[in-house]
Amino acid sequence: MPRILSRVLLVLTLSGCAAVPPRQSATAPSTGASPIRLGNFSVSLAVKDITASRAFYEKLGFRAIGGDQAQNWLIMQNETSTIGLFQGMFDKNLLTFNPGWDRNANQLADFDDVRELQRTLQARGLTLVSAADESSTGPASLMLIDPDGNPILIDQHVPKPDR
Repeated sequence: MPRILSRVLLVLTLSGCAAVPPRQSATAPSTGASPIRLGNFSVSLAVKDITASRAFYEKLGFRAIGGDQAQNWLIMQNETSTIGLFQGMFDKNLLTFNPGWDRNANQLADFDDVRELQRTLQARGLTLVSAADESSTGPASLMLIDPDGNPILIDQHVPKPDR
């Protein structure tokens, strides 16, 4: 069946019937608001059995690059994909952004601090479930929920460099 679907999509694409909308600019959101830098992206999975989950994702080509399985959390990567496995830490899967980190958890020289992101998100009318302490500096986090109930964690682990 997948082979048939691939051929149908190829025929539709070549005939122009499968219209693809133009790509949005990566530099300007459609709202006209200025872009914000959320940092490294991963999906944090709420798993029931971290050992079984690790074995499953290793079969998909992921490898552990961080975390501590004895503490029930691992960070795993496969090429450009990053997932976190968290047993007993979250109720639901999360979309996670890490300001200040590249995909290898190396600190970036310049990034939007979580408190800057928080002010921008609130100015755009978004409601936060949890917020970073505005009087603090360094690592902090905030959380919001998308319209479909998906939690989004913005979790900064490094201090913003002095300029």
